[in-house]
Amino acid sequence: MDSAETVHRIHFAFNATYHYLFPQLTMGLALFIVIMKVAALRTGDPAWDRGARFWAKIFAVNFAFGVVTGIPLEFQFGTNWARFSKATGGVIGQTLALEGTFAFFLESTFLGLFLFGERRLGPRKHLVVAVMLAFGTWLSGFFIVSTNAWMQHPVGFTTGADGRMHLESLSAMLLNPWAWWQFPHTILGAVTTGATVVAGVGAWYLLSGRHEDHGRRFVRLGVVVGLPAVLLLAYPTGDAQAKMVQAHQPEAFAAMEGLFESEHGAGLVLVGQPDMEALRLDNPIAVPKVLSFMTHGRWNAEVKGLKDLPRDRWPQNIPLLYYAYHVMVGIGTLLLALFGLALLWLWRGRLFASRPLLWALLLAVPLPYIANTTGWMTTELGRQPWVVHGILRTRDAYSANVSAGNALFTLIGFAGIYVVLSVLYVLLMGRKLVAGPDAAGAGGGGPAPDGAHPEA
Repeated sequence: MDSAETVHRIHFAFNATYHYLFPQLTMGLALFIVIMKVAALRTGDPAWDRGARFWAKIFAVNFAFGVVTGIPLEFQFGTNWARFSKATGGVIGQTLALEGTFAFFLESTFLGLFLFGERRLGPRKHLVVAVMLAFGTWLSGFFIVSTNAWMQHPVGFTTGADGRMHLESLSAMLLNPWAWWQFPHTILGAVTTGATVVAGVGAWYLLSGRHEDHGRRFVRLGVVVGLPAVLLLAYPTGDAQAKMVQAHQPEAFAAMEGLFESEHGAGLVLVGQPDMEALRLDNPIAVPKVLSFMTHGRWNAEVKGLKDLPRDRWPQNIPLLYYAYHVMVGIGTLLLALFGLALLWLWRGRLFASRPLLWALLLAVPLPYIANTTGWMTTELGRQPWVVHGILRTRDAYSANVSAGNALFTLIGFAGIYVVLSVLYVLLMGRKLVAGPDAAGAGGGGPAPDGAHPEA
């Protein structure tokens, strides 16, 4: 921890990891709120409206915590990564400004309208507000992912004589092929988080014998949405993103797969332990030839190993990258099996009475958070030693005049603040979850319009 670069990286990673606990749930819940509002409008069942209001309140808590924890990340570009900001500000400043100006204000405005304007708006306009809230939430995610995608695969820019990069084509940046696979993969990860949380809360209500009608609705909705979300995470979005990595960051791809030697007919490793001294994978269990087929569409195609790639472009922590990637894939497989089994039991009419499956859905709530975190670790660790791949190395991007001691001091300070925020978050969420959907009354905003039911 005596290296300033290392402390700056840990500092940003800690803040980013903690912050992303909240947006992934809001991006996922936005879809469920829309689905519940559509169901309420189509069926006239006020229980769907109460469910939408309940999850909107959960959304609001997570949105507030996401804002509080996201602001320090913006400041860290200047405090911890000044040279990065100086070099790339003319490019990434565009998408970050768009995120703040359009998406963030759009999201916060429509959240306020959804929470407090239901009676004035009426059922149909309230649904439109829900759709716009989801649009703003996902648009915010798109601009952030576009920024990250540019760092992974820089396009549409020029570099001046002073070393500063300038955006030459905003459309090229926003239409970056890397972003157009990374974004749906990110959103599907968030939807998986939302589905697991919705199903898990519903399972808790059924297991505890409270809010049982809503519990059944939440479990059903979470499982029905969760299974296709996990399937789409794996294919086509996960598969396409892996192919992008293999094409543009072959060193990262080889490290993710634990492939040290180039192989024709490379196998897909399920289990193994990287040995960085011997440069090999110990105790591997692999499915023969599958990796070659997945990356090139041919069973005997060659896949480059790390030994045949430039050593100075290797990821800096290959074991951590390898394990992060395999944890992400492993959890995705577990969630796929869980949602598939739950959907089968739902179809057979046995899910709500199956306490083991309900317990499994409840205990699965942390899994998508871990998978999303290790997924982002895979993305960021794979890009190293570059902060902008192939253009700007990490060692040349951090604030050289901020010592390791100063950065460590602020890191400890942030950790303390986040402990307090975590306690507050648990208390707020616990209170709302215990109160449940039945405590979610109609939204404010004055008397209901003529003909509008107060629960509609």
